[in-house]
Amino acid sequence: MQAAKVSDTPVEFVVEYLLKAKEIAENNANVPAELRDNLQKALDIACGLDGYLEQMSSQESEPLAELYRKSISHDWNKVHEDGKTLFRLPVTCITGQVEGQVLKMLVHMSKAKRVLEIGMFTGYGALSMAEALPENGQLIACELEPYLKDFAQPIFDKSPHGKKITVRTGPAMDTLKELAATGEQFDMVFIDADKHNYINYYKFLLDHNLLRIDGVICVDNTLFKGRVYLKDSADDFGKALQDFNQFVTNDPRVEQVIIPLRDGLTIIRRVPYIPQLKSTVTYDEVFRGVQGKQVLDRLRLDGKVAYVTGAGQGIGRAFAHALGEAGAKVAIIDMDKGKAEIVAHELTLKGTFMFLYFRQCSHLSLLSLKLPPQAAGHVMLKQGYGKIINTASMASLIVPHPQKQLSYNTSKAGVVKLTQTLGTEWIDRGVQVNCISPGIVDTPLIHSESLEPLVQRWLSDIPAGRLAQVTDLQAAVVYLASDASDYMTGHNLVIEGGQSLW
Repeated sequence: MQAAKVSDTPVEFVVEYLLKAKEIAENNANVPAELRDNLQKALDIACGLDGYLEQMSSQESEPLAELYRKSISHDWNKVHEDGKTLFRLPVTCITGQVEGQVLKMLVHMSKAKRVLEIGMFTGYGALSMAEALPENGQLIACELEPYLKDFAQPIFDKSPHGKKITVRTGPAMDTLKELAATGEQFDMVFIDADKHNYINYYKFLLDHNLLRIDGVICVDNTLFKGRVYLKDSADDFGKALQDFNQFVTNDPRVEQVIIPLRDGLTIIRRVPYIPQLKSTVTYDEVFRGVQGKQVLDRLRLDGKVAYVTGAGQGIGRAFAHALGEAGAKVAIIDMDKGKAEIVAHELTLKGTFMFLYFRQCSHLSLLSLKLPPQAAGHVMLKQGYGKIINTASMASLIVPHPQKQLSYNTSKAGVVKLTQTLGTEWIDRGVQVNCISPGIVDTPLIHSESLEPLVQRWLSDIPAGRLAQVTDLQAAVVYLASDASDYMTGHNLVIEGGQSLW
């Protein structure tokens, strides 16, 4: 027999009270019909909200669904009576689909790579967040009950994301002290544990810099059945959470918002530091960032246009993807229309805006492969801003062997000299010219049978012991296209695994 539904959130209590009010109204002939109608309308709105949120939110993965089914069907009272858990764990504490999807979305939005969870319970929230982490991401869950680690681990093992989760059992504060002692930091912290310790966890996180710059703290249950704002509430947990909410509100180090999701979810972020009078802090661009931008933000290309030639394949395709990922609008230029359209479609699928009219570019970064830099320079010099990034080669520095390639080596050396000359002539007019010199890049052509003996010889000449991948070059083109490289011009950025050093 299924247990009766127990109200746990503000909305659920509203529904409960409206149902009671409706019953009273229906049993009293003196209640006006208009009042009954309004009670029913209020009940319809309150009753339908949670169900509609579940229908309209992304559905959970099968491992999450299995974990939820296992959690709600488990006899937690018996587990406690058998002495397997320290506390009697209520089923209402289980994170559900909507809250799990919110946590997952927050991990995506914050681009978190490392997440700390204080209080795991059955692991639904942990697995939800782990699903949003990159392959090399990590989630550390602090859980007091060893039984819960054993409960969740079989489901974690079934999920391809379970390997990202590490559960550390014992008092959460002990774990926090261990993490702080080893200099650990996290992009996102989710707190859902002992309510009386919320303030202590929060203080420790900020005071010991366990939260990275621009990291966020998410705190669950901060509306606690509505008892944090009901004046006649004498609930002990409600009072603890009321004190916590007020403390965070008064903390000048952060800004926060409470989202009325289920039993309340507070999202907290650290605000930029502003020195007080007589501060010993040197509040300059080193401290606050150039134009208020931190170093990674200065690598963003939002509002820029990248005109990429030879973008239909190989290095050009990799550059187009990198520039688009960094926020630039990208124009794909290639002699092979079919290949260019394929790359344009790839970028569209990733959400990159495609831009194709040269004269309308207000901010232009040009990757010059076949198009003479002077053509782009005409537009850039007129607008007083631009970045030209040429593609040269390691062959501009050494004579690769044993193959014979006089024309190629000479032309690439010419690209470097052109870069140096234009770089010095145009920088005072707002245009920087630089180039990238890759080593031998791993492409399908390299793997042809006829080149196999040469590949083995080349590998023996490369200290890195491997050929370059096009992805090895992507960060370089983003740097040279960004504001972070404004003082660099005429430079030949060599990326060849050390081959030119031997």
